[in-house]
Amino acid sequence: MMESSRLKAFSDGVLAILITIMVLELRPPDVSSWQGLADLIPTLLSYMLSYLYIGIYWNNHHHMLQACRRVTGGVLLANLHLLFWLSLLPFATAWLGKSHEYQLPNVFYGFILLAAAFAYYILQQVIIVADGPGSILRQAVGKDWKGKLSLFLYALAIGLSMVSVIPAQVLYAAVALLWLVPDRRIERSLREEV
Repeated sequence: MMESSRLKAFSDGVLAILITIMVLELRPPDVSSWQGLADLIPTLLSYMLSYLYIGIYWNNHHHMLQACRRVTGGVLLANLHLLFWLSLLPFATAWLGKSHEYQLPNVFYGFILLAAAFAYYILQQVIIVADGPGSILRQAVGKDWKGKLSLFLYALAIGLSMVSVIPAQVLYAAVALLWLVPDRRIERSLREEV
């Protein structure tokens, strides 16, 4: 059976590569003026939001794997599933940055966020099952209102994108802010376990 430290290291490497890919997509302005820089604001904002999302996933994924006691084949597959959706974030970010005012890039960005959140939920559930009845993670996440609320808000934002992109973009940022405060449930459960 694989140790969770190997899974953490692999996942950390993938997330670091994703951030690197996103920053390499940033290009300097075509003209050396304030207007040239202002034209890049949507690209910079989409980069900042996606960087924040990857950081949030990295933080919460790290804590979740600290609580993982058994890395099974199912855990490995569920983790790859999550990393697949996160690997599409640089593409979605670049498209949103270039075409932020259009419906389809906003819908696609939201779909990637929704799929990644759902994949994270699946990974969480697979770890809980693998760890059995005494799962630290099960105790830590409880009813997981933040996770369920995030899924709802992503779906709502995707629907709003069909009408107006600004409210959808605000919701994407709001969900990130919801998770910006680190989730202490797992840390608390791990301390109680000791």
